Amino acid sequence: MENQSEKPVICFLCTGNAARSVMARIMFETRAPNYVAVGAGTLVLEGHPMSQRTRKALEGFEISDPAHRSSQFGEKHVEVDLVVAMEPSHIQWIRKNFPEVAPRAATLPRLVQKLPEYGSLHERIKKLNLAEVEIESWEEVVDPASGDQEVFDLCAAEIDRLINQLIDRLP
Repeated sequence: MENQSEKPVICFLCTGNAARSVMARIMFETRAPNYVAVGAGTLVLEGHPMSQRTRKALEGFEISDPAHRSSQFGEKHVEVDLVVAMEPSHIQWIRKNFPEVAPRAATLPRLVQKLPEYGSLHERIKKLNLAEVEIESWEEVVDPASGDQEVFDLCAAEIDRLINQLIDRLP
């Protein structure tokens, strides 16, 4: 991922890049100007817009991204500074398909709870030993995909809370 600005690049990762990673990326992007935020998925139909329920859930936060198009995680993402995944299976997928990224890939709940307070972003990530750590069931932001609008709204509220906590922990 080419980074012209020299700001750290954070990739938010979910399955289809249509709901959770979209919400997380745009919330982070609007609140953390010292970072570049991108999104991707592990099993994506390339180029699709976010779901209507995602769009409506984001409206509740007065944010939108009408230009969003889904993107498969791939070679263009391997140089990102940090991959923030939405569930344990995404970390397992990274470890299997992009092992070189595993030392920089963690779930959003893990980062909110475990990211060390001091040092540069790279030093703090390294201290987590992410390529080796056992991923646990509590690390999931539940996929709203088959739910109604209320499920998407609840997911957006959870991601909003977690993104605010992540921003508070970042250097």
